[in-house]
Amino acid sequence: MIDFPILTMLVLVPAIGAVLVALVPARQADLVKVVAMAAGVFTAALALWVLFEFEKEAGFQFVTQHTWIEQWGISWHLGIDGISLFLVVLTALLFPIVIAGIDPHHDEKRFLVWMLLLEAGVLGSFVSLDLFLFFVFFEIVLAPMYFLIAGWGYEQRIYAATKFFLFTMAGSAFMLVGIIATAVIAKADDGAVTFDLVKIAENADFAASTGRWLFFAFAIGFAVKIPLFPVHTWLPDAHTQAPTAGSVILAGVLLKMGTYGLLRFGVYLFPEAAVWSRPLFLTLATIGIIWGAIAATMQKDLKRIVAYSSVAHLGFIVLGIFALTGTAISGGVLQNVNHGVSTGALFILVGMIYERRHTRQISELRGIQSVAPVFAAAFTLVMLSSIGVPGLNGFVGEFMVLVGSFASARWWVFVAATGVILAALYLLWAYQRVFHTEPDDANRSFAELRWKEGMVLLPFIAAIVFAGVYPKPMLDRIQPSVESLMEHVQERSNWVEPKPTEPVIVEEEGG
Repeated sequence: MIDFPILTMLVLVPAIGAVLVALVPARQADLVKVVAMAAGVFTAALALWVLFEFEKEAGFQFVTQHTWIEQWGISWHLGIDGISLFLVVLTALLFPIVIAGIDPHHDEKRFLVWMLLLEAGVLGSFVSLDLFLFFVFFEIVLAPMYFLIAGWGYEQRIYAATKFFLFTMAGSAFMLVGIIATAVIAKADDGAVTFDLVKIAENADFAASTGRWLFFAFAIGFAVKIPLFPVHTWLPDAHTQAPTAGSVILAGVLLKMGTYGLLRFGVYLFPEAAVWSRPLFLTLATIGIIWGAIAATMQKDLKRIVAYSSVAHLGFIVLGIFALTGTAISGGVLQNVNHGVSTGALFILVGMIYERRHTRQISELRGIQSVAPVFAAAFTLVMLSSIGVPGLNGFVGEFMVLVGSFASARWWVFVAATGVILAALYLLWAYQRVFHTEPDDANRSFAELRWKEGMVLLPFIAAIVFAGVYPKPMLDRIQPSVESLMEHVQERSNWVEPKPTEPVIVEEEGG
């Protein structure tokens, strides 16, 4: 294991890059993009270094811990395991691709400052092992995303940005109360308060009712961020009004802060409460899958279809988390990454359509396949990945979630599986209307995929195919951490993980 504070550098490099971009003189506009790209590429290189050095075992690695506020038990505590590893890698790779490949059209300097600050906040959230530190990074993310939507979005951008901010802040208020209460209630025998995630999870002994209240305080904040039905209404507006770069980052990594948080700070901290609340979250996840798919089918705006599809796909991830089997959770963790790749690429392609036609209305698009076959081929591959066609990355995670959930949540799985069929319906139907038939005069001049655009899409396509054909390297690193989490849940609750052929066993317990 390398003896270097690499996780600290992962967080600091984009933050320092944002400061340097802000300090670039206005007369040297060409230097802005160079500095931003240098920060993004350096961060990506650090993340790949972590991936290469990561050992296939449970437990947190590359741990850094320094006292921050001693009297409150707050520390700069960072670490990474198989559950967070690929989210960190995805984040670090996604930002430089977006910075290099998507033109903000105006005020590039401020745009890049917000992008780099956003990257620092997201990476900090994924590697924080201190509750207070996590909350700080979780909230830092709000301001850059608000200003990206409000400053570079479309007609109703102010409304969408404000709605995003208010929804997320409301959820965070509950989480802050939960964090403070957890630290105070879980204080050590000597009376010392600590916000250390690992110490609290391994040593605290919450009463059943106390743990459930605390769990829900965290869960509300994460449910809004995911977003989980019925607090999902901010997402379609935010996606539709956000600039292409904002939509890619929002779908790729920001929403995953919610699903990751449910695992890391929900199930890990409060296993008894997670087991007790399973029926509620399984039901909400299943409703989200069906509702998101039906709503997507009814949309007339191509971008809103992709936005509602995220509600459905993230429902599958939540289903996998609360099925509480190793296979289902591993599938959910994998689907976190796969959804970020596939949906991020879809938003880029929809953005390219808008740049060419200045509309996303399906009724105004037709026959694109005949005039831009390479563009249509790229869209087809990414679309099939989102549907979950075998051989592409979208299939692996959803299949593991459904198979792993069948043993413990079979009736929910029966209903949720229809979401796979509906996904094929709304995406194939949209593709047929936009790309098939004869192009009219407005669409006959639709430009073919350019080489620069192809280079932006190439990493997404490579990841889609590689993870679909050979997911083993990812699963080898994810599964030890998931197995360790399942052991922790079973030790601290009445949960017994069912075998694939056995029904779930949950003993009744008072409290």
